[in-house]
Amino acid sequence: MNKSSATFPVEISIVIPLLNEAESLPELTRWIARVLEARGLTYEVILIDDGSTDDSWAVIEALAVDDATLRGIRFNRNYGKSAALNVGFEATRGRVVCTMDADLQDSPEELPELYRMIVEDKYDLVSGWKQKRYDPLSKTIPTKLFNGATRWMSGIQLHDFNCGLKSYDARVVKSIEVYGEMHRYIPVIAKWNGFRKIGEKVVQHQERKYGVTKFGLERFVFGFLDLMSITFVGRFRRAPMHFFGTLGTLSFLLGLLITLWLTGEKVWLSLHNLKARQVTAQPLFFLALTAVIVGVILFVAGFLGEMVQLNGPKRNDYLVRETIN
Repeated sequence: MNKSSATFPVEISIVIPLLNEAESLPELTRWIARVLEARGLTYEVILIDDGSTDDSWAVIEALAVDDATLRGIRFNRNYGKSAALNVGFEATRGRVVCTMDADLQDSPEELPELYRMIVEDKYDLVSGWKQKRYDPLSKTIPTKLFNGATRWMSGIQLHDFNCGLKSYDARVVKSIEVYGEMHRYIPVIAKWNGFRKIGEKVVQHQERKYGVTKFGLERFVFGFLDLMSITFVGRFRRAPMHFFGTLGTLSFLLGLLITLWLTGEKVWLSLHNLKARQVTAQPLFFLALTAVIVGVILFVAGFLGEMVQLNGPKRNDYLVRETIN
């Protein structure tokens, strides 16, 4: 074990969420063991059964009898990949944490290099890039659009945000929370938490050997909504007034300016003995009134958000990278 891993029980933790993958698990775990033992790396494999309805858990139990490196976590029902990863991250004990899918489409041969990039190249996070994919066009085209939108909104120049094969410095997985469907945006979450050295590695993508994919096209719709959510939360979580207050002020000022314009117009017309409609009889007045009301509501929303943030249990929860003395 090298010096950088001396304070950790193992050098690498592999977190594998799974749903109905009983057929692939024996081959996958043997493959991982063969690759990592050949490199002399100490490791643990954490298998998270996300509510499987097949024999996945029975297979995990059987494999764990003869393999002390295997650890299993079983959910009572299907909670989703984000929940599985979050629980898996909490359970890890390695200097480097890797994630991969259980369907044999991610190759364990990539693990040693992903480990090296964290330990030697000092990346906080390395994401796999399946440059050549064995997926239908109905999946690859939406994936390209999704990745393009995420690059544009996050500023992180990765080709494949949704690749399940990633490696992390242990500090990253212990500092972030993954919920909902946010597993697609772990690089974005990591960046918002100050982990900015994010790299990429071209990885091999293999054809699915057993079973069928567990994801449908709806994930791309939900993915876009999640991207909007994580962008908003990342930017304005600690200062909601900056968002709501800015919009509220602009809306209020717009309504006020329209009202002043209508009032000034009426006064000018009256002074010149010209026919002038009542201010309240003009449709533009009601637009101004609506803008003022919306502005006040948004400002109050920002104020309430600040109060919630001020009284929240994590209002001063900041990540300290290192200290001296």
